[in-house]
Amino acid sequence: MTGPLGRDPAGLRALDIGCGGGFLAEEFARLGCRVVGVDPSEISIETARRHAAGAGLDVTYLVGAGEQLPVADSSFDIAYCCDVLEHVSGLDSVIAETARVLKPRGVYFFDTVNRTVVSKVVGIKLLQEWRLTRIFDFALHDWNMFITPAELVNVMSRHGLQKGAIVGLGPRTKLTSLLVGYLNLKRGRLSYGQMSRILQLGPTKSTSISYMGYATKAGQFDGLGSTASELG
Repeated sequence: MTGPLGRDPAGLRALDIGCGGGFLAEEFARLGCRVVGVDPSEISIETARRHAAGAGLDVTYLVGAGEQLPVADSSFDIAYCCDVLEHVSGLDSVIAETARVLKPRGVYFFDTVNRTVVSKVVGIKLLQEWRLTRIFDFALHDWNMFITPAELVNVMSRHGLQKGAIVGLGPRTKLTSLLVGYLNLKRGRLSYGQMSRILQLGPTKSTSISYMGYATKAGQFDGLGSTASELG
């Protein structure tokens, strides 16, 4: 089985940076990757270990921060950050560490939230601050920590990570389903997991709220079976 970049992920070493409870780490493990998950929360790491064991999956979990990853140089074929970069105070350090641990031609996957007027209205005002519409009772996001694609590309470039592609990330469901789901979530009739399935999150044309993409580490070929031109 080949993945979206045209290669079999089985046997590749994958690093989940900011793995939380390990749900995405488990998905990579099911694809055949040898996964290491890193998170600063000991509680999250212990939860992830128990869940992986219960699912019969072999995932290694380590307590550590993205700014100082507890793994060796050039030791991973894949690294990824899912809903992480908009929460870190040391973005440059996280990207530098990511580049350090990737093998030459290793692939870095990411998604994060763009810093725009639209993301401020939707992500901050609508979901966090306005009493009638908010679904979070705490400040989940800080708009000042959101990252524009140009800013992220600039940081990655400084550390030898060459941008591959960036696309928007957002809901692809019908507006009526989105509104009904939102109301049910706010009333406690839906879990966040159920709401995420209703949203049908995926690639979109607009990067005005969130976006995702990948980059490759510069250097000679080592372990992924592709040149940079083949990754597009």
